[in-house]
Amino acid sequence: MASRFFGAGSSSSEVESSSDEEEQVQKAPGRTFQFSDEEEDTKRIVRSAKDKRFDELETIIKQLRNHKKIKDMSKILESFDELTRAMKKANNVVEKEGMPRFYVRCLVELETFINECWADKDGRKSMSKNNSKSLSTMRQKVRKYNKDFEKDITTYMESPDADVPDEVEGSESEESADEASFSKDVTAKASDFQKAEAEESSDDDFWGSSDESSSSSSTDDEAYGENLAAKFLKKTGPGTEKREKRKREKKELKVRPEEEEVENDGQGEWTVVTPGAGMVRERPKMFTKDQEITVEAVNKKLHEILAARGKKGTDRSEQIELLTELMKISTAHNLGNGMLVKILFSLIMSVYDYNPTVSLCMKPEMWQKLLDLVQDLLQILEGNPAIVINEKVMEELENLESTTEEFRVRGCVLSMIERLDEEFTKMLQACDAHSTEYIDRLKDEKMVCCIIEKLYRYLESRVTSADLCRVYMLRINHMYYKFDYTTIARPADEKAAEKPLEKEAVEKPLEKPLEKEVMEKPLEKEAEEKPPEKEAEAEGSSGEETKITEDTQQVEVVVDPSVLMDELCKYIYAKDITDRIRTRAILCHIYHHALHNRWFEARDLMMMSHLQDTIQHSDIPIQILYNRTMVQLGLCAFRHASIQDAHNCLLDIQSGGRAKELLAQGLLMQRQQERRPEQEKLEKQRQMPFHMHINLELLECVYLVSAMLLEIPYMAAHEFDPRRRMISKSFHHQLKIAERQTLTGPPESMREHVVAASKAMKVGDWQQCTEYILSDKMNVKVWNLFPETDRVREMIRQRIQEESLRTYLFTYSSVYDSLSLVTLAEQFRMERGLVHSVISKMIINEELMASMDEPSQSVVMHRTEPSRLQSLALQLSEKISILVENNEKLLEIKQGILPGTQRRDGGYQQRGYGGDKWADGGQRNYQGGNRRGGHQQSGGYRNRNQQDGGGGGGGGGGYQRRNQDGGQGYGRRN
Repeated sequence: MASRFFGAGSSSSEVESSSDEEEQVQKAPGRTFQFSDEEEDTKRIVRSAKDKRFDELETIIKQLRNHKKIKDMSKILESFDELTRAMKKANNVVEKEGMPRFYVRCLVELETFINECWADKDGRKSMSKNNSKSLSTMRQKVRKYNKDFEKDITTYMESPDADVPDEVEGSESEESADEASFSKDVTAKASDFQKAEAEESSDDDFWGSSDESSSSSSTDDEAYGENLAAKFLKKTGPGTEKREKRKREKKELKVRPEEEEVENDGQGEWTVVTPGAGMVRERPKMFTKDQEITVEAVNKKLHEILAARGKKGTDRSEQIELLTELMKISTAHNLGNGMLVKILFSLIMSVYDYNPTVSLCMKPEMWQKLLDLVQDLLQILEGNPAIVINEKVMEELENLESTTEEFRVRGCVLSMIERLDEEFTKMLQACDAHSTEYIDRLKDEKMVCCIIEKLYRYLESRVTSADLCRVYMLRINHMYYKFDYTTIARPADEKAAEKPLEKEAVEKPLEKPLEKEVMEKPLEKEAEEKPPEKEAEAEGSSGEETKITEDTQQVEVVVDPSVLMDELCKYIYAKDITDRIRTRAILCHIYHHALHNRWFEARDLMMMSHLQDTIQHSDIPIQILYNRTMVQLGLCAFRHASIQDAHNCLLDIQSGGRAKELLAQGLLMQRQQERRPEQEKLEKQRQMPFHMHINLELLECVYLVSAMLLEIPYMAAHEFDPRRRMISKSFHHQLKIAERQTLTGPPESMREHVVAASKAMKVGDWQQCTEYILSDKMNVKVWNLFPETDRVREMIRQRIQEESLRTYLFTYSSVYDSLSLVTLAEQFRMERGLVHSVISKMIINEELMASMDEPSQSVVMHRTEPSRLQSLALQLSEKISILVENNEKLLEIKQGILPGTQRRDGGYQQRGYGGDKWADGGQRNYQGGNRRGGHQQSGGYRNRNQQDGGGGGGGGGGYQRRNQDGGQGYGRRN
């Protein structure tokens, strides 16, 4: 068919006689082989590696810029990863050609874009969770990635616009190259097209083509000649200039549509308003010119303004301005203090309502305005004791203008100040803790405390004891966590009057003669008897601080914080009706005692309150305060060398690894489940301000050191005991992590220092242990944070010596027959009396099987404890006996025998307390006796405290005595 179709002598009749099937068959090879002689002549375009790689980078950069326009952070992160991968592929090209400038520009633009997005806090809050996460990831990645291109970025930043951008150069070169290649291709194809037309002209009759189409195409081609590119290029001429002029005129019309409207209107009264800007409205006039301004008129206007409060569309700032102007009018016309107090109350409430949501904090300018308004209100109330403010006063019974009777105003000053305190806490929570803004806000605490003190003086004789307890609680909340450094600089004779920290001090609380004298003296005498040195220090420091009012000066001079705290808390204990305020006052009192190193008072108050039994039923803020109090109590116990009490106090907080969350000092990421937005919002509102935080590294270090001082001697004493319990799981976890490390270097972190010290204590090397615990790094990170640093270091050194001595005796007691007290005192650099007391305690508590030989000043070992091989053999025998018992139980269950009901071998199975295994049948004995319930009957005599089975009594703790004279034996462990 192909030969017939393409043959030269084929006629039209033959073509017409071909059927549809033949046409389908003819089209098939055309789809398969679609190349002609002309296509074979065209050359393939070969691109260099540079063009390929750089084009790939440019396309990715374009995508990246498009994503930046819509701020799609997840897509930006994906494009950035793709860009870095493409750059890795182009490393060989970059090494030859150099770093492309457009790539450096892209990195600089990307970093500035991310920094701007990160600085926009409002924009970050409005982002979705995925975008905010991608933004933080991008910030870290770009910072890390740009470090490799610092030189290129610095050279680019020196002259960012010195060179023409590479993209522009590349695009221009590409356009010129495209035009040249296009013109060449067009001319070549035009010549080939003319040749093809000449060849195909003979076949026009066969194809049925018209002469008109060929003539029109040939005339167009002849008009342009060989350069057919000009046919498709942009033409310039007089017509183009007119079109450009029209475009410019249209743009001008779009820019100034309003001006033309004004001109066309012809009326000069119209003013052009910029789009988006709010119209400036005149303030509504309070009163007409002829109206008489009285208390009734002002009160009526006040109700009109307050009627719009809380309604939709009400401008809160305008409402504050109206109330401020109304207050000025009232002051100018001398309408009395009653009206002024009424307006001030409404104005303060309007400032509170300025924020649309309660969870957000105030703006700084509104906060400052609030402080000024509250101070003005309290100043008026203090100067006019005839004004009565009570929330129970009805609006109809208010008296705002009477001069003979007392003023009566509806309101509650106490609730207003409590709201002020909450707003202050919210502002501290919203500030960045490491910024100057936080410090500026924290300076306002002095003003808040002064306001609370004024409130106390005003309400002292006007309210009930329940409301007065609320005022006292406000004062306590700002006092309990502050350390009074004057307690450190006490005279030496007063410190010497305190009893040393020994066994008698545990039974009798520490006496504070100074504090008792201060409590008995009136406050005025205390001010008179203040030492002149402290007065000079106070005068010297006044130059750095701001000016304080006379009232605050009286408070600072007269009141001792410890005495004031004691008075406030005791009043709440006696007068409070609600358990919540009393519980909070007890916890704050304990916290204050523990913070000022009054361990025994804090411990006794905690034990008497029994809060540890009922705290789980309290609300969450009180539970947080309880956790903080227990932590402070543990730190105080550690400073007083009560290691066991310190460990017990800190155990619950540190055991779960959630100390940060339990103390409300931050949120932890939850692995299993994600927090709901409402739950996360509530937890953020409960967070403590930064200045009230407890150092978590200090807390963990104290806990680990306490665990080390308890755990290492216990591990040495019960090395071969299979039932050895674990005192601190987290401490054992740190030891296991250290054991898994193949290469152990010098310790760097706090945990590594404690682990290294524990290893040194295991072998009795107290000097190495002390060096690790009291190293320079540990002093800077931990121990220098305590108020009395030298005293704490000396206590730690002494306890390490004592526990290292105990560990040494536990570990090597089986090696020695006797030990000299003088040698031990020299080895551990302790006093001989202290060594004697430590060993005596061990013997009394039955921890060490030895006796003291006073004439020779030595310790004689009884050698009653089994050796290591004997201990391992005993453990093996016990485990084998347990295995046999378990196997027999499984066998009995498999055979369907129930204990105590089924009979076997003519008897019944009896399980009792030390009874026979089988009664009325064959009797099975283990090693000559029956073993049940931890008891063993044996026909022989055995005492583990005797080496060769002879008679003799056993020693104390840690020994086991079994089966004396064939009777029942028992196990005993301390």
